[in-house]
Amino acid sequence: MKTVVLLYSLVFSGLTVFFIQQKSLEQSLEDGAEIYQDFCVQCHLDQGQGVANAFPPLAKSDFLKNQLELSLKGVKYGMRGPIEVNGKNYDGVMVAQGLDDQEVADVMNYVLSNWGNQLERPITAAQVADIQK
Repeated sequence: MKTVVLLYSLVFSGLTVFFIQQKSLEQSLEDGAEIYQDFCVQCHLDQGQGVANAFPPLAKSDFLKNQLELSLKGVKYGMRGPIEVNGKNYDGVMVAQGLDDQEVADVMNYVLSNWGNQLERPITAAQVADIQK
């Protein structure tokens, strides 16, 4: 009997924590906008247009659409080497910004919801946590 009560308590506690921690998309977008201004705008600029031959655009980005997991990995861990975005080649370095999994999810939700990008399904912190270096 004690085992059943303990098991029930653990399952109930786990589900409660899971549902309480879920952030609304609206809140994620709001937080993502702030993170973008703090960490991303210096290179990718206010409207996600990037800088020609230096920093790829995030606006209407085929790379974000077609390489979502690689994009998440780049935001989480940094990225280096050649990539092609909207038909143009970039060969630079993006250093890891030190964002936690929820912050990565929030900023990606913001970017994927703006400047001609299409957010198909919200990015979650759990999805980001699953990405390995």
